[in-house]
Amino acid sequence: MAEFSGPELTSIRSPRVKAARQLGKRAFRLRARSFLAEGPQAAGEALARDGVVTELFLTAAARSRHGGLAARASRQGAAVHVVSGEVMAELAQTVTPQGVLAVCRFVDVPLPVLTGAAPRLVAILANVRDPGNAGTVLRTADAAGARGVVFSDASVDPYNSKCVRASAGSIFHLDLVLGGPVAETVSQLRSAGLRVLAADGRTGQPLRRSRCRFMARRRASTWPPPPRCACTPPPARSAITREGAAVQLPQRARV
Repeated sequence: MAEFSGPELTSIRSPRVKAARQLGKRAFRLRARSFLAEGPQAAGEALARDGVVTELFLTAAARSRHGGLAARASRQGAAVHVVSGEVMAELAQTVTPQGVLAVCRFVDVPLPVLTGAAPRLVAILANVRDPGNAGTVLRTADAAGARGVVFSDASVDPYNSKCVRASAGSIFHLDLVLGGPVAETVSQLRSAGLRVLAADGRTGQPLRRSRCRFMARRRASTWPPPPRCACTPPPARSAITREGAAVQLPQRARV
């Protein structure tokens, strides 16, 4: 049985509600080293990592449907709040809130923690600025069996609410590394024994023709954004491919 922290919160002026709302802005996320994960799936994945969730907000209807989430959060020592629909609408970053929102601690780790785990596959986001694309890379890397994802210093904040939603919970499955110039990151990954490949939709040797089979060796792969988004600038691309190789990833046209 979940233990709830006081009566239902019905005012958006509640100190707990105001503090959570502020996490929609990066400056407040950095100050609190916390971010928001919206929806039962994201909250459930966050709760799978003990100690990540510090607060859980649910509407009365969501409490009935997802009582197990509230019980897990309570067992982990997180504060569980029941809130009105109006309050949830203020907290949520979506047009149609699902009635569940978790306040989570940052989950990023230093690069040496990632390399020390002897990963077979790592994704580097070089100057990816669209949060939806970044979240998709997190989800794809997770599905491909990657150990971690590195966000270069010119890439989007992975704790952006749109990125978190697009990751579909995968942000909680990976070793997340933030910041650092691409060239420096690539150098450290090479020193850890990974082969670096620059993935591009327009140039390089087709992946299916490459001698390097997917997951056959430990390697790091850089994912630049799709053609319709901001592309990796030449300096970053040069740093990636100086001692490595470029492989072309097939892309299907959208109708």
